[in-house]
Parts: sequence; C-alpha cells; structure tokens
Amino acid sequence: MIELQDVYKTYPDGGVALRGVHVRIERHEFVYLVGPSGAGKSTMLRLIYREDRPTQGTIFVNNFNLAKLGMRKIPFLRRSIGVIFQDFKLLPKRTAYENVAFAMEVVEAPSKTIRKRTMEVLDLVKLADRSHAFPSQLSGGEQQRVAIARAIVNKPLVVVADEPTGNLDPETSWDIMRLLEEINFRGTTVIMATHNKDIVNTLRKRVIAIERGIIVRDEPRGEYGYED
Repeated sequence: MIELQDVYKTYPDGGVALRGVHVRIERHEFVYLVGPSGAGKSTMLRLIYREDRPTQGTIFVNNFNLAKLGMRKIPFLRRSIGVIFQDFKLLPKRTAYENVAFAMEVVEAPSKTIRKRTMEVLDLVKLADRSHAFPSQLSGGEQQRVAIARAIVNKPLVVVADEPTGNLDPETSWDIMRLLEEINFRGTTVIMATHNKDIVNTLRKRVIAIERGIIVRDEPRGEYGYED
C-alpha cells in the first residue's frame, strides 16, 4: 500500500512541484500518472522511492513511514521497490546478466540464489540468450527489458516506472507494456508515469492526472485526457 497525505514539494529555487497531494494506491493496482511535462509526476515517483523528501506531508510505502525513515533504513525500503527509468541507467561495462545480478549482490543474496533468480528474470523478459551481451550490443527495447529484469529481480512489492516507453518505437513500447502487465498480473503493484496516449487509452487502468502539482482527476479505468 502507498499513501500520500497532504504532500507538498517545494524546491530550493522556489518551484512548487506538488501541492497538497492526497492519494492512496492499493496492493496489486496498475496506475498511470499522466499530465503535462513539469506537472509533478516524476517528483511524485521520486518521493515514493525516497530519492527525494517532501517539504510537508506524510508518505507511507510498504509499511514504511517515509517521514520517520532514517538513512540506515532506506536500503530496506528500496528492496521492496523496483525502479525503471526512461534512459535505462544500465552499467555500460557490465553484461545484461551482471546488471541484473548486481541488484541482488547489493542486498547480499547468496551466490547460488543470485545465479538462479537472475536467469529466471532474464528468461521472463526473453533475454536469457542475450545474458552475456553488453548494453552497447543491445537494442533500446532489449536494454529496457534488462532494466525491467533488474527492477523485479528482488521480488519487489512495487514497481515504479518513469516514462518506460519514452525512448522506444511503438512496437517495442507494446512489448514493454505486455511485460509490465504480466508483472502486475503476478501480484506486483505498478505505477507508471507516461505521455503515451495510445497505451493509456488502450490498456485501461486507473489514471491519476496531475497538473501544476495538483491531482485533478483520479479514475478507475480512465483515459489519457490530453492532446499529443
């Protein structure tokens, strides 16, 4: 469960990213965050995985109270959250296998468990046969699938995806969405910020629309609602 209660975020330059946001996301939901560029979508995601802190308000994520979360407990929170970025953020000098395995190494999983689980998720994203390839040898879609495998390898309760199809062609974007739907079907909560109107309008999920830091719409099976 994720809950933001009266959350504000103001940056040092005076820019206000969120204004009194209150929202609750239950386990196993699939949620789209939509809205114009600069509306506050990425800020909301960063607050959820504790990359940033709110100026005011309370945030609960997977039974963690982020307002009271000390630095030493942040790694435990992040073990329960997988993050997928638009630009993949893979380690360029590590293979696909090594990029995924690294996420388990940092939580000190046993070597045997790392080998087994890493190959399981690479198989899930249909990249088991490319496990020894470096990011520079992979297409954009393949790199994003490696990033997804890395995000789910520790079996997180929540996956946060910030424009995961933003740098991909339409066909590859649909492949990524089918994969995210499969992850959600297996029980993981998915929160996805996106500007992709076709995806939102075709794969009807809960839609939370943000404008100027304020939630202006929250619909269980919503539409994108903005022009391209």
